[in-house]
Amino acid sequence: MSRYLKISATALTVLLAFAIFAPVASARPVVVVRGYYGPGFYGRAWYGPAWYGPNWYGPGWYGSYGYAPAPTTGSVKIDSKMKDAAVYVDGGYAGTVGKLKTFPLRPGTHDIELRDHEGHSFYQERIDVVAGKTLKLTPDIG
Repeated sequence: MSRYLKISATALTVLLAFAIFAPVASARPVVVVRGYYGPGFYGRAWYGPAWYGPNWYGPGWYGSYGYAPAPTTGSVKIDSKMKDAAVYVDGGYAGTVGKLKTFPLRPGTHDIELRDHEGHSFYQERIDVVAGKTLKLTPDIG
């Protein structure tokens, strides 16, 4: 019985030594292959991103064919000779005509007001902004 116990103890010692020191003895770099089950699940397999390529499933996998995202904003272009006029959108200061030129706005109804350098309002208009369209304003200065 002692012979059986010695052999078992020796085998257990060898297995523990391999389990503890095997990763330390391995100096090879770890190759991480991304996949469905997460990185490292597939090990050093020959398949992965390089095998399938970026468009393996085609554009229909990510969205329907022919799908193009719609624009979420419209834009307003103010064409005025007074480049130092202040632009107010819905009561808030947006900038000067010279600096803004064309600026984006959310779709919907907005109040546009232009004021001269002294703060006097010389143009007011309520506009409807449509997503993906540019609305051109030409204030008449008389």
